[in-house]
Amino acid sequence: MAQIIKKSNFAEIKKQLKIQGKKIVLCHGVFDLVHPGHIIHFEEAKKMGDILVVSITAAKYVRKGPGRPYFDDEMRLKFLAEIICIDYVMLSEGYTVDDVIEAVEPDLYVKGEEYKRAEDDITGKISEEEAFVKRHGGNIAYTTGQVFSSTRLINQALPAMSSDVKEYMEEFHQKYSLDNMKELTGRMKGLKVLVVGDCIMDEYVYCNVQGLMSKDMGYSARYHYSEMYLGGSFAIAGHLASFSDDVTLMSIVGMEEKLHSLILDELGNRMRIDLTYSSEFETIVKTRYVSLNEKREEVHKIFSINNLPTPMCIDDETLHKFKEKLAEKAGRFDAVILCDFGHGLIDHEVMKILQNHAKFLAVNCQTNSSNYGKNLITKYARADVFALDQKELGLAFSDYQQSEEDALLRLSEYFGSPGWLTQGSQGATSVENGVLKACPAFTLKVKDTIGAGDAFFAIASLSAAAGAPIEVGAFMGNIAGALAANIVGNKESVEKVNVLKYASTLLNV
Repeated sequence: MAQIIKKSNFAEIKKQLKIQGKKIVLCHGVFDLVHPGHIIHFEEAKKMGDILVVSITAAKYVRKGPGRPYFDDEMRLKFLAEIICIDYVMLSEGYTVDDVIEAVEPDLYVKGEEYKRAEDDITGKISEEEAFVKRHGGNIAYTTGQVFSSTRLINQALPAMSSDVKEYMEEFHQKYSLDNMKELTGRMKGLKVLVVGDCIMDEYVYCNVQGLMSKDMGYSARYHYSEMYLGGSFAIAGHLASFSDDVTLMSIVGMEEKLHSLILDELGNRMRIDLTYSSEFETIVKTRYVSLNEKREEVHKIFSINNLPTPMCIDDETLHKFKEKLAEKAGRFDAVILCDFGHGLIDHEVMKILQNHAKFLAVNCQTNSSNYGKNLITKYARADVFALDQKELGLAFSDYQQSEEDALLRLSEYFGSPGWLTQGSQGATSVENGVLKACPAFTLKVKDTIGAGDAFFAIASLSAAAGAPIEVGAFMGNIAGALAANIVGNKESVEKVNVLKYASTLLNV
């Protein structure tokens, strides 16, 4: 039986092994469900040296989508400890294996044959791992045993995937493969993308609700801390920047120095930021008072306030400067991603500029509490692809006798283009050439739904701009939405590597 050991406690063991001239071999992975392929892999690795150390990625760093790994850290460590050819088992606490390599300093770092071609590695990290191993005095080697898939076994044999998702993926997998998704993201990488839309700061004030006020009907809460996230078009541009090497954001913001520093720190090295600054218009801040269920990592909204002006408009001088730049530059991009939050930036003249100049125009026109019934997607005459939610579709065609499916077909006919209807826990429905196709939600496990729709729109639209079928856009968009729903607010962007890893998980049916 192998010994489960902490990285910090391996130093003395390693010292003694080196004195004894023992050759240390390291294998690393998620090892969510140990199967014959793993056993063969470990046995081959052990034959390459004297001592076999196996490490697993801690659950919080596994990037295979919500609900993975299926087994927790303790259970996976116990599985491995029972394998006779393994000598030591430890936990890696990071997205890379660097912490374990530093602790173990293996003579050989052994991977499966499927990692031998660096171009096949979704993460793009195998070359970096090899270099890191060599810096610590070791080399990399590969086993040649039969390759199995833990993910496929879990998808097929365990209740890790809902029946509707499994049924959908079995059909989808008949037409598309992971290689198709990798090829698609390769095309996305070369697109020149312009993001236009309202910039929003999302402030989350974390507090614990203690109850009702003793002499009133309001909540009484204890303040803990607050955080500020880049939302609105900032967030959409952030998602896109992981997929395209050439993203530009154009919008209007106020003169707040703290905001400017935050923008440069988080986005400055990821995209071109072409902002117009106003001394009269304040950058929109939406403050949400929330409580955090730390055990389940869920965020519950208590109430929100914002600083939206009345009426919602931007001063003429600043808006004129913005329009001049937009008219000059909009036609230079392969795709324009328009996120209209209805907060004053997108007036009829801005719409006209984009509809006249954009080579490819993706439109998302949002309804919220401040613009309810006043910001309808049908105010646009052109959209090469569109996305909206159920409430926004209902407002666009306010006929209670008309079905949602008929309304979506009607909107697609109105634009003469394909699009998507996002439906929360039901997933999304795509429409193209008069054909509707439903794609289920890939997870019902969520931390915070704020920003999930924006992530869907960003990645689905970029897929369409790269020439993907509209149902593939729904697939990629639903993955992005599922990942975003497990990020608090817009604290982080959806990353390409995580989308591809989740796609790999889903396609393993």
